[in-house]
Amino acid sequence: MTHVAVVGGGIGGLTAAHELAERGIDVTVLEAGERFGGKARSMPIEDGPASLQGEHGFRFFPAFYRHVIDTMARIPDGNGTVADNLVETEATLIASVDRPDRIAETGQPDSVRGWLEALRPAFADDLPRDDVAFLLERLLYLLTACERRRESFDDVSWWAFIDAENRSPEFRDRLAYATQSLVALRPEVGSARTVGTIYLQLLFGQLDPSRPTERVLNAPTSDAWIDPWTRYLERLGVDLRANTPATALEFDGRRVTGATLADGETVDADEFVLAVPVEVAPSFVTPELGTAAAELGRIDRLDTAWMNGIQFYLSEPVDLTRGHQVYADAPWALTSISQRQFWHEYDLEARSDGEVEGVLSVIASDWDTPGMCYDKPARECTRAEISTDIWEQLKAHLNADEPRLTDDMLVDWFLDPAIVEIDDSSAATDGDVVENRSPLLINTVGSLRNRPPADVGVENLTLASDYVRTNSDLASMESANEAGRRAANAILDRHGLRGSRARLWTLEEPVVFEPFKREDRFRYRLGLPHPAEVSHSVRRSVSALVDRNPPSGGRRLLGGARDR
Repeated sequence: MTHVAVVGGGIGGLTAAHELAERGIDVTVLEAGERFGGKARSMPIEDGPASLQGEHGFRFFPAFYRHVIDTMARIPDGNGTVADNLVETEATLIASVDRPDRIAETGQPDSVRGWLEALRPAFADDLPRDDVAFLLERLLYLLTACERRRESFDDVSWWAFIDAENRSPEFRDRLAYATQSLVALRPEVGSARTVGTIYLQLLFGQLDPSRPTERVLNAPTSDAWIDPWTRYLERLGVDLRANTPATALEFDGRRVTGATLADGETVDADEFVLAVPVEVAPSFVTPELGTAAAELGRIDRLDTAWMNGIQFYLSEPVDLTRGHQVYADAPWALTSISQRQFWHEYDLEARSDGEVEGVLSVIASDWDTPGMCYDKPARECTRAEISTDIWEQLKAHLNADEPRLTDDMLVDWFLDPAIVEIDDSSAATDGDVVENRSPLLINTVGSLRNRPPADVGVENLTLASDYVRTNSDLASMESANEAGRRAANAILDRHGLRGSRARLWTLEEPVVFEPFKREDRFRYRLGLPHPAEVSHSVRRSVSALVDRNPPSGGRRLLGGARDR
C-alpha cells in the first residue's frame, strides 16, 4: 500500500487526503496548528466547548465554485451531506456614506425584467453611457480571446486593461477599485487575466439557472464543514495529526525521503504533498530542491496582500440584507455578512449567556489607506484601533438614513489572530503596529510564470495549495481544493493505480463565443492582435493626441474627465 504524507491541513491538504483515502491510499496529514481547515477554520474566542466562534473571514460560495461543492457533497453530515449546509443568498447591499443604498439581487430571476434588474448594478445608472459601452467592449474582448487571455493578459494590469485613467470617476469606483474587495488586490497591479476572468464568472453566475448565484454556510465554517470533514477522513483511515509542525523536507537529490518535524522526528512515506501556504512554502525549498525543480524556486517571487476578518458580536440580530454588504466608500474596502439570519439552528445565546443575538462578520481588504479615526492605515494600528476604525466605518455607511448600527449593540469583537501586534519603534507611530502571519496570495501582473503546477517534476513530491496553477485561478478555497485534486491525480498516475481520477472542472463560458475564439486563435498563431486590441490602441492614440492639442476652450473630446 502506498503511504502519502501531507504537510499542511488546510483545504488543499485535506482535499488531497480525501481523494487519496477514498481510493484506498494510506494518508497521514501533518498540521502545524491545533485546528484543521487553514484560513477556512473557525476558532473559539475563549476556552470551553460552547464558545462563540471567530473566523479568518466569512465564507461564500459563488456559482463557479465546482470543486469545493463536489467535495462537500461527498462528506456525510447527519442525515445528509455538508453540501446541505449551504444556504442561498438573496441580495447584496451596496452602502455609501453620502448616496442612497443600492440593492443587487442575487437570487435567480424568473422574468426578463428580473434578469435586467439583476444585472443593472454592473451597468448602473450612475455610469456614463460611453463608459458602459466601453465596458461591454472590454468584456467582449475577454470573451472572444483565445489562449492569449491566459498567456498575454497576465502581463497587463486590470487598471490598464479597462483604461481606468481615462474613464469617469464613477467607472473607476465601480470597475477598478471594487476588485479590491473581491481579491484584496489593487487594480493597478492585479492581472487582467485573473480579475477579468473572475468578474465574468460572477456575471455568468447570475445568468445560469442551474446553479445558485451565491451561497453561504448555515453555521460557523468548522461546525458546518471542517469538523464533519475531519470526522469522515478519520473514518476513511486518515491519520490526522494536529499540533505537528513540519520544518523541512529531506531530499537526496532525486526524491524526498522524509518530513522533519519540529520535535526532531522524521515521518517517512512513499509520496509527499506540500500543502502549506504561499508564505511558508519557500522555507521548505532547499537549494537542492530548487535545482531539481526550478518552479519550486520561484514560489518566493509570488506576492501577498492582507485580507483579514473581524467579527462583531451584537445584542440584536441586525439582518441588513440576506446576503453581502459592500461598503463603497470605506477606506479599508470593507465587505460583510450579517450571519444570524443564515444560522437558524446555531444557538448564539447559549454560547454567550444570552448576550449575543447577532454576528456581523467583516473583511477588510485595504490595509494601506488611512482610516477614519486615527489617520493611519490598518497595518499601522493596534488591534483595538483596527476594531474601532472598522466599527466607525460601518456605522458611517449603515446609519446614513436610519441608525441601524449603534454602540450599545456591540457586545464584543474578535479580530483574526493572524493579525499580531509587534513593537516597532521605527514606525511612524513609534509604538505597536501589527503584522499579518496569514496573508493572501494575489495574482499580480506576470505572476502566472511563478506559479508551479501540482506536479513539479520531483519524483515523489506534489503541491496542494492556492498558489498552484489551476483552472479556478484565484486565491481561494476553490483553487486550493482543485490543487489538492491535481496532487492526488499525479500520485495515482505515478503509481499506476487503477480507478477513477479526481474530477476537474474548467471555468465555463457561453458556447456562442467559441467561433470568435477559434478565429482569434488563428490570428494569434499568425502573430496578429485581437481586433479589440487594435481599436483600443487607436482610441488611446487619438485620446493622447487630443489631450496634447485640445480644441478652443480646453475641453477634451476623447478620454479623460469630462464636464457633466
